[in-house]
Amino acid sequence: MTPIKRDIAITGMTCSACANRIEKGLNRMDGVDSAAVNFATEKAVVTFNNDQVDITSIEEKIRTLGFDTVKEEADFQITGMTCSACSARIEKVLSRTEGIQSASVNLALETGKVHYDPAVMSASDVISKIKGMGYGAELKSDVPDGAEDHRQKEIRHKTRLFYISAALSLPLLWTMFAHFSFTSWMPVPDLFMHPYFQWLLATPVQFGIGWIFYQGAYYALRNKSANMDVLVALGTSAAYFYSVYLVLIDSTHGLYFETSAVLITLILLGKVFEAQAKGRSSDAIKKLMGLQPTMASVEKNGVISEIPIAVVQIGDILVIRPGASIPVDAEVVSGESAVDESMLTGESLPVEKSVNDTVFAATVNANGSLRVRANKIGKDTMLSNIIRVVEEAQGSKAPIQRLADQISGVFVPVVVGIAVVTFLVWYFVVTSGDFAQSLTSMIAVLVIACPCALGLATPTSIMAGSGRAAEQGVLFKTAEAMEQTKSIDTVVLDKTGTITKGIPEVTDFLVAEGRDRNTLIGLAAAAESDSEHPVAKAITSFGLDTIGQIPNDEKFEAIPGHGIRSVVRGSTILMGTRKLLADQAIEMNDSIADAAPLEDEGKTVMYMAMNGVHVATIAVADTLKETSKQAIEELRELGLDVIMLTGDQERTAKAIAAKAGVEHVYAGVLPERKAEVVASLQAEGKRVAMVGDGINDAPALAVADIGMAMGTGTAVAMEAADVTLMHGDLLRVSDTIRMSRLTVRNIKQNLFWALAYNSIGIPIAAAGLLAPWVAGAAMAFSSVSVVLNALRLQRVKLR
Repeated sequence: MTPIKRDIAITGMTCSACANRIEKGLNRMDGVDSAAVNFATEKAVVTFNNDQVDITSIEEKIRTLGFDTVKEEADFQITGMTCSACSARIEKVLSRTEGIQSASVNLALETGKVHYDPAVMSASDVISKIKGMGYGAELKSDVPDGAEDHRQKEIRHKTRLFYISAALSLPLLWTMFAHFSFTSWMPVPDLFMHPYFQWLLATPVQFGIGWIFYQGAYYALRNKSANMDVLVALGTSAAYFYSVYLVLIDSTHGLYFETSAVLITLILLGKVFEAQAKGRSSDAIKKLMGLQPTMASVEKNGVISEIPIAVVQIGDILVIRPGASIPVDAEVVSGESAVDESMLTGESLPVEKSVNDTVFAATVNANGSLRVRANKIGKDTMLSNIIRVVEEAQGSKAPIQRLADQISGVFVPVVVGIAVVTFLVWYFVVTSGDFAQSLTSMIAVLVIACPCALGLATPTSIMAGSGRAAEQGVLFKTAEAMEQTKSIDTVVLDKTGTITKGIPEVTDFLVAEGRDRNTLIGLAAAAESDSEHPVAKAITSFGLDTIGQIPNDEKFEAIPGHGIRSVVRGSTILMGTRKLLADQAIEMNDSIADAAPLEDEGKTVMYMAMNGVHVATIAVADTLKETSKQAIEELRELGLDVIMLTGDQERTAKAIAAKAGVEHVYAGVLPERKAEVVASLQAEGKRVAMVGDGINDAPALAVADIGMAMGTGTAVAMEAADVTLMHGDLLRVSDTIRMSRLTVRNIKQNLFWALAYNSIGIPIAAAGLLAPWVAGAAMAFSSVSVVLNALRLQRVKLR
C-alpha cells in the first residue's frame, strides 16, 4: 500500500530538544516510515502506513509526550486594519476565544493564521468573531483565482475618497492664508471665510469621508482597546465641534474647520501612499504567481491540443515548444533542450535537459522541443511550494516584532493621557484660559502620535527581504528563521552532495607505457557498463564523455567485494582491487602501481588488467563542487567558523577539507550522531547553522539553530530545514546570511525611526510648536518612509 504523508501542527514546543523528542517518539511507532519535526514552523511531517497506524494514534502519541496537536489551521484575509494596535487587538481577542489555540495577524499582508479546534469552532465562527470587532474577513481559499487583488480595490477606493476630500478641503486650506501675516497678500474670497460655508464644506469630510475613523474608533473602544482611529477621531472631532460651537455663538474668530478637514485629507493621502507601497512589497509573490502559463499543449493519440492548465492530469504527455514556459513539474520522455531555471534557483545559466530529467513548472524551454510526462500538478508543483513557503514566511512574525507589539498595546492610551495633560497644562498654566491654543496643542499631540509606522516597521521589511531572497533562490520558511540567521557564528557543512558533487568521478586514468589511452578508456567503460556500482557508473560516464562511444561487452561477471570480469572485443578485462589482480597471479606494473599518493587525496583506486596484464590504474573520487572553495572563503570573511561533518574515513575527509579550505573536520560520524555533534557545538555556546542535503542530515538540520537544505537534495532534508537553497550551491549560504543581516538591520532602522519620530514629535506638538495639519502630514510621511525604507531590500544584489 502507498504510504500516507500528513502535516501535523504541534503546540507547546519550547526548544529544538522538544522537536527531537517528538521525532524520536514518532519514528519508534510501528507503521511510521518517517517523521521530521520542525521547531521553527511547529510542524511534523509524518509518512505512515495506514494499515498499521492512523492519524489519530499519531496525534495521541504526540499528546502522551506532553505536547498538543492543532486540529485545524486556516488562513484569513483581513481588511480594515489601520495600525499595529488593530492587529494586536484581533490576535488578543481571538487567542482568548474558547476553541482557538493560537492566532497570528500580519498587518502589512492583511492576513491572519488561526489554529482552532473544529469541535468547538469553525472557520465561519472565526470570521464572525473578526467581523464583530469591526473588520472584514474571509477565508483566503475562498478568494477565486484571478480575482482582483483586494489591495488594488482598497487603493482605488481610498484614492476616490481622497479626491472628494481634497476638493472639499481645498477652499478651507485656502483660508489659512488669511491667518498668517506673511501670506496676507494672497487673495482669499469672502465666501471662503464665511463660517457657514466652512461648516458646509467640513461636515461631509468629517462625517462622510471621516466616517471610517469613527467606525474604527467605535469598534476599538467597544473591545476595550484603542488604535489610530481613536486618535484621529478624537483630534478631528475636537477641532470640528469646537468650531461648530463658535459658529453657534456667532463668533467668527478661531474656527478650526480647516484643521479637521485638512487632517482627514492628509491622513487619507498617507493611507493611499502606504497601501501602494505595501502592495509593492508583496510583488515577489505576484511575480511568482505570474510565471506559470495558463494553457498547456497536451498530446493524446498523436493529436496536440491546447487545454487550460487546470485540466492537465498526472501522466499526461505535454509538448513544450522552444521559448515556451513549462506548465507543470514533469519528466522528459523525449527530446533535448536547455531550460532556463533562473526563476526558481536564481542560477542564470540554462540547464541541459534530456530523457528522464525533471523539468519544473514556470521554467522556460530555451531551444529544443521536449515531450514531457506530467508528474506534479497544481499545488504540488515546485513553484506552488515556493509560493507557499514565501507566503508563510511573510505572514509569520519575527521575534523582534514582539517589541513593537508590546509598545503598540499601551501606546494609544498613553498618548491620549499625554494629550489631555497637554490641554490642561496649556489651559491652566501656559496660556491661562486660552481654549483655542490649548485645543490646538492637544490635537497636534493626538495626530502626530499615531503608531502606524511602528506597526509597519517589521512586517514590511520581512515581506521585502524574504521576497527578494526568494527571487534569488533562497527560501526562508519563517520570519523567525530570517531573523535568527544573522546571529549564526558557526556553519557545519555536510560533505557529500554539499561540499562535493555527491557523484563519483574519474580523476586519474594512468596507463602503462606503450598503451593507447583512449582504447583502454573505451574497454574499461564497456567492461563496467553492466555494473550498478557507483564507481562503475563513474568509469562508464568517463568513457562516454572522453571518447563519445564505447564498445559493447560480450560477457559480464561480478566478483563480490573485489571487482568485475568482462569480455570486450575478445579481450578479458579485469577491473577491481589490488587483491583481485593478486588472486589472478597478475603482476603489477611498477610505473602505475603506487596508489598511496592517490589514496592520500581521498580517492578510491582501481586496477585494470587486460588478458592477464596490468595496463591501467584508475582513481575515482567525489569531487568538490566548482564553487565550494570560494563559498567557504566567503563564509570566513563573514567571520564564521566553518566545520565539515562526514561519515567518510579520516584520511578521505581531511583530503577533501584541505582542498575546500576547511580547517575543522569531524570524520567517521554516523548519520544518527550528526545531530549529537551539532548539539555539542551548541553546548559550547555556538549558534550553529547546519547545511546538508540528504535524509541522514535531517536530524542535524532540525537540531541546529538554523537548518539549511540544498534544493537539489531530498524532500525530507528540505522539510526539516529552516531555509532551502534552491540551487545546490554553497555560495547561497553566504547570500542567506547576508540577506538576513541586511533585513534585520533594515527592521532596526525602521523601529528606531518610528520610535524616534514619536519621541521627538510628541514633545514638539505638546510645546505648541506644531500645527495640527503639519502633524498630520508628518504622521502620514512617517508611515510611508518606513515602507519605502523596507522596499530598499528589493534592490539588494546577492549574486
